[in-house]
Amino acid sequence: MTKEDRNRADARFNKVSHGKPGKTERDVAAKAVLDNMARLKALRLAREASEPPPTAAAVKKKPAKKKKPDEKAPALSQWLAGEQSGGRRT
Repeated sequence: MTKEDRNRADARFNKVSHGKPGKTERDVAAKAVLDNMARLKALRLAREASEPPPTAAAVKKKPAKKKKPDEKAPALSQWLAGEQSGGRRT
């Protein structure tokens, strides 16, 4: 290795390890994303604070469906036969 090659290698090493005192593009982009997220969160919190609190709406329960008195469930054997013929096998 000649003296010129060594000087060039040293210059390249120093440039790579110590040549970038500023931030990389990735750091700048990450900071921009974090700043935008913080700004949007502040806007959302301000909007929620200015709105009146939501009122609790009364939840209506639906009445349970009643079976008609003349409607009977099929016998178990009939139901199982229907399930098997329908392609269900358990």
